[in-house]
Amino acid sequence: MNGLKKILGIVWILLALFVAYLGFWQVGPSKFTSGKTEDLVFGIIIMIVLTPIITGGLLIFGKYALSGEYDTED
Repeated sequence: MNGLKKILGIVWILLALFVAYLGFWQVGPSKFTSGKTEDLVFGIIIMIVLTPIITGGLLIFGKYALSGEYDTED
């Protein structure tokens, strides 16, 4: 089970990088350049609020999983 946790740590880190790519380079900038007010607000929420929270959380969980913080003694 501990090996699975380490593999999932790698998956979480890769998922964090993918979310950062989508949030900062795909979804966010396209909302800024659309010219609509509601898209601008949504783009700000995505780039400034949601993407850092989601990416940071996934990176932290991945780092702890790889370092063995979640390992059990069984």
